[in-house]
Parts: sequence; structure tokens; C-alpha cells
Amino acid sequence: MRYIAFLKLFVVMKIVCFHLFNDYSGSPKVLNMVLHGLSDKNYQIDLITSQKGGVLDEQLKNNNIRIFRYHYKYSVSLVKTTFRYLFSQLYTFLFSFRYLFKKDVVFFVNTLLPLGPALAGWLMRKKIIYYYHENAFTKGYFYRILAFMMQHLADKIICVSNFQSSFLHRKEGILVVPNALSVEFYQKCNEISLHEKDYKTILMLSSLKRYKGILEFVQLAQCLSQYRFLLVINDTKANIDSFLAHYKVPYLSNLEIWDRQSEVLPFYDRSSLVLNLSDKYAFIETFGLTILEAISAGIPVIVPTVGGVSELVEDGVNGYKIDIQDLNKIKNMIVHILSNPVLYHSLSQNAKMVSLKYDYFSMINKIESALQ
Repeated sequence: MRYIAFLKLFVVMKIVCFHLFNDYSGSPKVLNMVLHGLSDKNYQIDLITSQKGGVLDEQLKNNNIRIFRYHYKYSVSLVKTTFRYLFSQLYTFLFSFRYLFKKDVVFFVNTLLPLGPALAGWLMRKKIIYYYHENAFTKGYFYRILAFMMQHLADKIICVSNFQSSFLHRKEGILVVPNALSVEFYQKCNEISLHEKDYKTILMLSSLKRYKGILEFVQLAQCLSQYRFLLVINDTKANIDSFLAHYKVPYLSNLEIWDRQSEVLPFYDRSSLVLNLSDKYAFIETFGLTILEAISAGIPVIVPTVGGVSELVEDGVNGYKIDIQDLNKIKNMIVHILSNPVLYHSLSQNAKMVSLKYDYFSMINKIESALQ
């Protein structure tokens, strides 16, 4: 057995990881944790991603990881974004052939978007593992095409929730591995939950999309002036200001709006309730990393009734499931939770217990098994 365990270290000599855009959104955050975990197991990894400016920059000092970069960023112009995307796929397609004559190489494709290297890996007969974070079947035709290609190119597909995997036509080679949080994050959560809170601050972390419920969050702040509201949007201040101006969002004294943050724990530290207001008719969450972060800090949550994010919540145990279409019910539930200390304490304690199901080391070990 010791001999087998020793040989296992040499089964995969090189992991080649492709991720399109290095920012602070959910998929690169999860990838960053996975890279840390695999490098701790002495895997040698090449990471190919966009320029500096995101969470993957943490790997710069990792001796087991080499980083290769290209220029890519989002733009409000669809034409610019499309051109940049096509260029990045051509570049990574050609870049991938540097591994043509290298044995024991696995292509680890994070999200659906890196199609170029997946095609190159398939042509070279490399093992291809997709780390599938989206739900293409609730998006447009472009994502559905990418999902179709993934199901034909991948040796294995790692999904982050049962809800997400249920949409795939392919049933073999599918592995469900729920996301987890880093050990360091859990430790910090324990530290911030030691002191009492005022039970009067509501937090939402979101991308700058209309269907994420930003305007509804503002409506709640207008209706519930007795509470403070924190909104952290994963985008630049300029883009956020443009969005707010476009939708004529009023200034509210009880509402703070923050741009992209590299450290979100201080916001959980200030908060007593976390919301996810995604519109299930326009977008369905495949997991909900911010909700896992919240319950790990002992913060009750309100989430939609469907999607991977709903799998994190036991209704009435660690939070509640209410759709954004019933905004008045969400408003009343906020008041109910924050005005009832006994209920709040029960939800908070249960939130911590539920979060323990999402274990970091279990996640890393399951992903490692997919690589073998």
C-alpha cells in the first residue's frame, strides 16, 4: 500500500490550468483554493489566465505554480469583449501545443469559457477535466454551445451542485463536488463571530447585473429605513456609478454601496443578515459562494427557492427561501428575523453547523481523485 501511495505522487506530473478572467468573482476564488490545495500535495501546475488584478495573483509566490498571462478584460462594448474573447481563445489554443510531447499532462479547464485550450487538448489526446461553475442551460445560446462542446471534449466534468449536474445530457464522468471555503477563512469567521452584533445590518454581495436584484435591494433599503444596508458590487466604481445613474437609483442615508473588494470578511463582520436576490426567471445560481461565506460566519440568509444556492439553506433552520418576486414577503421576513433574538440565535447557530458540511479537504481530495 505504501508503494502505491508513493507512486500516486507521480501519476500526474503536470496540471495545466486555464481560466479566462482573473478577478474576484466566485469561480476564480474557488479555483484559487483548489490550486492551493493541489500545490500543497506537491502537484506541479501551470496556470494560464489574464493579466494581474484578481484573486489568482495570490499564486505568484507559490513555488509549485508557474503563471502565464495574456491580455483580457470585460468591456461595456459587446464588440470589444467578443474580439478580446476570440483573441484569448486563439492565443491559448496555440499556447497549449507547447505540451504536445509532454506525457502525464492533464488540462484543467475552469468554467466553460476556455474553449480554445480544450479543443487543443482534445486534438493532442490529453486528459481534459472541466471545472463547471455555470449553468449554461439558463443562459443564452452561446453558453449552450460551450456546454455542448464541453460534454464532447471532457473526460470528466466537475459540477458544484446537484442542481447544476441535472441539466447535463451526459451522465457518465460527472462528479459533483460542492464548493468549500479555505481553512483560513473559517478561522477568521470564528474570530469575527465572537462579539455581539446589533442585528440591524443587511448585506448583499453581487455582480453588476440587473437580474442579481440590485434594484430590489435598494427598494428594501427604502422600505426598511430602520436598518442599515450594505451592497458590495464586484465591479469598478465607474461602472457602478454608470449603472446607478442609468436606473436613477436615489441616495439613501441607510445604504452603503461599495465597489470590488479583495477582502470581504469586514463586511460579514458588520452584518447580521445576508441576502441573495437573484431573479430565478432570468438567472439561477449554480452554487452561491457568498451564502456559504455568510453561514460559515454564523449569519442567517435569505435565498431564492431554486438553484444550487437553495441547496445551502434548510428553510427555517439556517435561513429562508423566498423568491425576489415576493419582495414584500422578504421585507416582512427581514423584520421578523431581526426583531426576534431567540429566532436569530437559533438561525445563527444552525448556519455554522450547516456550513461544516462543506469541507475544504474533502473538496480537494475529490478533485484530486478526478485528476488520477
